[in-house]
Amino acid sequence: MTRLRVLITGASGLIGSALAAALEARGDEVLRLGRTPRAGTLRWDPGRGLIPASALEGLDAAVHLAGASLAAGRWSAAVKGELLASRVRGTRLLADSLGALERPPRVLVSASAVGFYGDRGDEIVSEDSPPGAGFLAGLAQAWEQEAEAASSRGLRVVRLRLGLVLAARGGVLARMLPPFRLGLGGAFGSGRQWMSWITLDDVLRVFQLALDEPSLQGALNAVAPGAVTNREFARALAHVLHRPAIVDLPAPVLRWGLGEMADEALLASTRVEPRRLLERGFTFRDPALEPALRRLLASGAATGS
Repeated sequence: MTRLRVLITGASGLIGSALAAALEARGDEVLRLGRTPRAGTLRWDPGRGLIPASALEGLDAAVHLAGASLAAGRWSAAVKGELLASRVRGTRLLADSLGALERPPRVLVSASAVGFYGDRGDEIVSEDSPPGAGFLAGLAQAWEQEAEAASSRGLRVVRLRLGLVLAARGGVLARMLPPFRLGLGGAFGSGRQWMSWITLDDVLRVFQLALDEPSLQGALNAVAPGAVTNREFARALAHVLHRPAIVDLPAPVLRWGLGEMADEALLASTRVEPRRLLERGFTFRDPALEPALRRLLASGAATGS
């Protein structure tokens, strides 16, 4: 396989750090682009429109993961503005800068989220489904529109709509473990809302497929084929831990504590099908939830490190 020179934004995060290591392990050269000064990282400041454009010459590909955390706190007007600005400004700056290079990279793989589809109840949605309503849906649409603009500059653009990413260490699973280990886990609200998930191992393989496959472009749902309801998720995690899952959190309590974020991130139902991956014959390492949780917990999810 041809060795690639790949730029990654957000390379210090859960997905970015793992992807950088995976690409380097297969022989690719990885350039990291970040806002925080650290060794081996190029600096950029999307808010001020600053990016080291000259250092980007000679890239084969770019992966864009950067964006303010959705779980940083209650979504005040200021927080929502920062969530939107961090994605729109950053993606626009990156797309414009890559497109203006003397030799632009062949592909831009940009993260998005299944929040694109909004709250859809029991409806099964695929890449061809229209966007939903609400803040997260609008955020994902704006994010994707900025990334897709790079296609007019000759780049192949792949927009990965990520589900809930489960990792052996860190991420949302590590945050859920303490209450579940104490027997204090349970469903959110009714528990009937659908959760679309994927393990980090499969996410990395999807990113590599997007980088390597010249015919792949547009939206791609990065989720496992086995979507589950929130209650099924809680029961599976509790069962793997040999604990009960009886301490449900009522919707009013979640709304009191988290405001709008509760409705959009915890109580919304999004049942996503990875149709394009399945049509390509992509083989998931972790297609079913409970075996995936068993494998992840066995490999060290307890620490959250």
